[in-house]
Amino acid sequence: MNPKSPAAAPAATAAPPERHPSAFEPVTLVLTIVLSVLGALIGIVLITSLGVSPNTAVIGALVAMLIGRVPVGMLRRMRSQHRQNLVQSAISGSTFAAANSLLTPIAVPFALGRTDLVWPMLGGAVIGLAVDSWVLFRVFDSTLLPATGSWPAGIAAAETIKAGDTGGRKAAILGAGALVGLVGALFKLPTSAAGVGFLGNIWALLMFGIGLTAAQYAPDVLHTDLLAEHVPHGMMIGAGLVALVQALLLMRTRGGQAPVHAPGEERTVEAPRLRRGLLEGMGLFVCGAVVVAFAGGVAGDLSVPALIGWIALAGVAAIVHQLIVGLAAMHSGWFPAFAVTLIFLIIGLVAHIPTVPLALLVGYTASTGPAFADLGYDFKAGWLLRRDATPWHPFEMDGRRQQYLAQLVGFGVALVVVAVAWKTFFSDGKVPPVAEVYVTTIKSGLEPGTLTTMLLWAVPGALVQFLGGPSRQMGVLLATGLMVATPQAGWMVLGALAVRQLYTMWRRRGITDRAAREESDEQAENDLSLVGAGLVAGSSLNDVGQLTKAL
Repeated sequence: MNPKSPAAAPAATAAPPERHPSAFEPVTLVLTIVLSVLGALIGIVLITSLGVSPNTAVIGALVAMLIGRVPVGMLRRMRSQHRQNLVQSAISGSTFAAANSLLTPIAVPFALGRTDLVWPMLGGAVIGLAVDSWVLFRVFDSTLLPATGSWPAGIAAAETIKAGDTGGRKAAILGAGALVGLVGALFKLPTSAAGVGFLGNIWALLMFGIGLTAAQYAPDVLHTDLLAEHVPHGMMIGAGLVALVQALLLMRTRGGQAPVHAPGEERTVEAPRLRRGLLEGMGLFVCGAVVVAFAGGVAGDLSVPALIGWIALAGVAAIVHQLIVGLAAMHSGWFPAFAVTLIFLIIGLVAHIPTVPLALLVGYTASTGPAFADLGYDFKAGWLLRRDATPWHPFEMDGRRQQYLAQLVGFGVALVVVAVAWKTFFSDGKVPPVAEVYVTTIKSGLEPGTLTTMLLWAVPGALVQFLGGPSRQMGVLLATGLMVATPQAGWMVLGALAVRQLYTMWRRRGITDRAAREESDEQAENDLSLVGAGLVAGSSLNDVGQLTKAL
């Protein structure tokens, strides 16, 4: 799954660099805009009616592939895997931007009865979305967020594109996996969870599966609703704090030298750029908080010290939210954006922040994270599709830049769609359910003992994260599983891990040579990755198909 190292093909470096297709080529751009409108509409319809935002990347890839098969002039250009990658990046970005990063934040002041704050909040959400994507563009493929990470939806998109181009055995395995994923999802089974179990770090996914299973059975076995008791939130606080310390340690360099990676794991982003990217993001998030404070009238409601504290908390909440959501998404394919935002809401209640400033803080925090995670999925897909380019490094960096530009187009389309449609949706009572939960929590306040419970459960969360280390994110994934709490998802993940281990051992049978065993393990991983990608793709198709119910 690793790209060729530039050093692995010295003869190829003398050849003229291959150019990646541009995001602004006429056919690509037109298709990008049209599908981004579709993605944005799908996103806002489903987030307001069903409370979910589907990954539309596979839909974008399939449409681009079909258009590439039309025997008409320039449309044939869409047969390029890299152009299909640009289109799927844009439509998935548009979907998550419209639903999670723009509509949900502005629904918070609306649900609070402050329609006058919708436009200021939209401005703040746009800043949050823009900084969110910029930071990921700067730090993707670092030691913190490596391209070799799971990013399950990215693998599904890449394998779908490759299967459509090459066919053969891989297409058959992927297609069978997608069919199983779709059928299972139609029967309300979380087949995407099984798909994730075939794709990521075993230890991280084991903790994710344990968290999912514990959340499902705790009400019957322990007679306790862990989510209602804020146990997962406490564990996420502890795990998140340790994860942030681990991230800071990854930003260091030793003696000014770049860290040494294992063969095939060369990073395109080293520690200095990771450090600059996160610091730039922190500064930009603070600037965005200043804009929200003055545009939303927070400056007039708070004293100067309180205003400074609000701005600092908003900036920290934004970057912490994006990092935790991104790490969870990289390993599990799920991002606990709602629950992590709720943590900062609770912190705001503990700090006795007034109602309106707290609502704006929550909206601003909610605008970060999902787009960050989605762009990681898309970069992963592009990284897989570009790994055989020669010379690899310049083509990879050019392709990543073009993907980022394509997503910016998708974000722009999402902004226009939300700006035009929000009043119609909200007037009809179609408000994202999570926004109503935020407002209800703001109005009702904290139950006695909530803070104590969270602090107590922060200790085991921190301990698990510390023992697992930054590469496994075990504490964050355990807390994510407890927060997601999707029925039967735990069994899907744990079952997939068991099948994964058994299949690997079955392929090893009778092999004693070490090199042959490693080759067998690699082939087993490739087969299971195709199955996992198919399951995720099939589940995503079902999610998009929910549009008919919403309408």
